[in-house]
Amino acid sequence: MANSAFNATGISDFDAVRLAVASPEDILKWSYGEVLKPETINYRTQKPERDGLFCERIFGPVKDINPHDSKLKGVRSREAAVDKNGELVTKSIVRRERMGHIQLAVPVAHIWFMRGTPSAMSQLLGMTVRNIEKIVYFATYVILNVDETTRDQYLADLEAETDLARKAIKIRYEKMAEEDGADVKQLAKEQSREVEELEESYVGKRSQLESLNFGALISESEYRNLPEEYDELIEVGMGASAVKELLDKIELPKLIAELTEEVETAKGQRQKKLLKRLKMLESMESAGIKPSSLCMTVLPVIPPDLRPMVALSGGRFATSDLNDLYRRIINRNNRLKKLIELNAPEVIQRNEKRMLQEAVDALIDNSASRGRAVSSTGGRRSLKSLSDMLKGKQGRFRQNLLGKRVDYSG
Repeated sequence: MANSAFNATGISDFDAVRLAVASPEDILKWSYGEVLKPETINYRTQKPERDGLFCERIFGPVKDINPHDSKLKGVRSREAAVDKNGELVTKSIVRRERMGHIQLAVPVAHIWFMRGTPSAMSQLLGMTVRNIEKIVYFATYVILNVDETTRDQYLADLEAETDLARKAIKIRYEKMAEEDGADVKQLAKEQSREVEELEESYVGKRSQLESLNFGALISESEYRNLPEEYDELIEVGMGASAVKELLDKIELPKLIAELTEEVETAKGQRQKKLLKRLKMLESMESAGIKPSSLCMTVLPVIPPDLRPMVALSGGRFATSDLNDLYRRIINRNNRLKKLIELNAPEVIQRNEKRMLQEAVDALIDNSASRGRAVSSTGGRRSLKSLSDMLKGKQGRFRQNLLGKRVDYSG
């Protein structure tokens, strides 16, 4: 928001609105408390569960409270009226504006910036969207760090070993050729075959070492087949936490300077691609957006009155789809925290991390999420995510904020 000011009626006046990526610090500033439980309303008392998705301490009271009411001396009523900052909240309308947050056990990639066109993550990292997805959904490893000094040492050692092996083969066959009755032609053939095999092995090992670069992808089978001594040479990672680490290492001014130099020499389609990438990087730098903010560590929870739960006849409830999507995230996040505490096997943790990523994807954009879209109980329809509530003819912008019917009668 630019040049914001309040007029006489107390309504905020502004000249422009700018949308930017929210950092974890921004989300925590908006939040009034952490949502820890997936529960919504207690089925017996019909009151919101504490630390749940409708918690009164986080989001404010369900009904207006009179601050002078003698009931406020009671513990239950007092807790409902006082939020986590110790402030007295008496108006129920605040449940339309107060936000909460979920502290994620591991970073999660934001689907808009991963799958959008053009993909912001793809432009930043210089990778294809498919390769980024492979990392995020735990299909492949990515190299996060390479010890260049150790690699140079390994290459020098490999060269020296190969030279020694060549000399040893030559000496051995020369001795064999000097023996009485030796078939010199046959020995020469065997020697050349052995040298050829040695050269093939050398070229293979050398190309393997040279391919271990920062940001390169490496499959699980390839990683397992690497020699044990390579463990100290490279550091690998998987999932959104690995992508976040790659984004953390990006220095925007340095990358912009490098790409500006490349653009001057590039031609045709390559130049167009570089210019698009450069434009996005410059925009991010001028807006002060950190590349690592494209991966979320804190998830905002929208106010409860924007995802209502309505009581029906017969003791049943009709609830917004968002509550189901948030519930899935909280359940998976809590389960992952327990698995990390118990130091569960890597395979189990990895599967739970992938499921958490998919749950957050479904909340943000269910139609674009990986695999099948999350459906309602019975699987009759896909749940409406945050993106579905904003986009299209029935979305918030076109339906409520923009075009209106005008009465021209008279």
